Amino acid sequence: MPLSTKGAPVSTETASPAPDDASAEFGRLAEPFRRELLALCYRMLGSVDEAEDLVQETYLQAWRGYSSFEGRSSLRTWLYRIATRACLKALERGVRRPLPSGFGAPEDDPEAQVGQWRTDIAWLQPIPWHGPAPVDPAITVASRESMRLAFVAALQHLPPRQRAVLILRDVLAWRASEVAELIGATEAAVNSALQRARTQLRQVAPTEDEVAEPSEAAARELLDQYATAFETADIATLTRLLAQDAVFEMPPVPTWYAGRDRIARFLVAQVLRPERFRLLATEANGEPAFGLYMRNEAGEYPPHALQVLTLGDRGITRIVNFHDPDLLPRFGLPNRPLH
Repeated sequence: MPLSTKGAPVSTETASPAPDDASAEFGRLAEPFRRELLALCYRMLGSVDEAEDLVQETYLQAWRGYSSFEGRSSLRTWLYRIATRACLKALERGVRRPLPSGFGAPEDDPEAQVGQWRTDIAWLQPIPWHGPAPVDPAITVASRESMRLAFVAALQHLPPRQRAVLILRDVLAWRASEVAELIGATEAAVNSALQRARTQLRQVAPTEDEVAEPSEAAARELLDQYATAFETADIATLTRLLAQDAVFEMPPVPTWYAGRDRIARFLVAQVLRPERFRLLATEANGEPAFGLYMRNEAGEYPPHALQVLTLGDRGITRIVNFHDPDLLPRFGLPNRPLH
């Protein structure tokens, strides 16, 4: 899979500090790994909230045990071991966070009433992620591709240990021997789990996410056209911007649509009206996104949803509307009505 970034973990071994210096030493050496540990936990769990909690738990556990850390592995590897095991334990509850497209079949009738909100389902969450920002260039960090919504959603179909193995091997480029040591398995077991994970991922991963992305200039022009067309209810332009096999989803509503024509018919019948929406640009999961603000009877535009787009060289391949206005501040957008 073409998701690897750089090499395997680099050593950050140091002599064990004196007890009085342990806390300060741990903070200085461990803090640079926080962002990539968050990416690991998010990919494993599909939840920003749970990932943040587990990263905090990882650092607390590591801080408590740091005085006895013997440096047999790198500090980074040690932190990954703690975080991975914490994720595997959390996944024992059997919770899988899907997108609507991983939950059931697409709706055939765009004019039919959409389904009721399913708040009983733990849906996949978007994450504020703007691409890799390594503290040390030698450190393997999350690639933007491996943070995309469709990829993280596909990971949720894998059993937890296969999920961990695939992330460590194919995304972070760890060696089989290092993964085996980290999860307490043999190299043969790791390689077998990796092959099974790759096979299953190919079965569930959307094919449109494998296409080449447009150039930066082309993407910027496409997004400008999309925002204007959405605000003005220009369905002809919107239809032209969609890929033929595009997907439109809107969690927590389980209803979703596949195909350019069905999406266009749904937008015309149930969503778009001139001047009904205003869009503010942001980014989520390393992909372009918009905050949607919907006009009310007072003529104001209160927060409505976060919309995440996947772009390909054939146009927009996926639109995910997260109907949760409380998400917007997390993505740097105002949580108040626009005028």
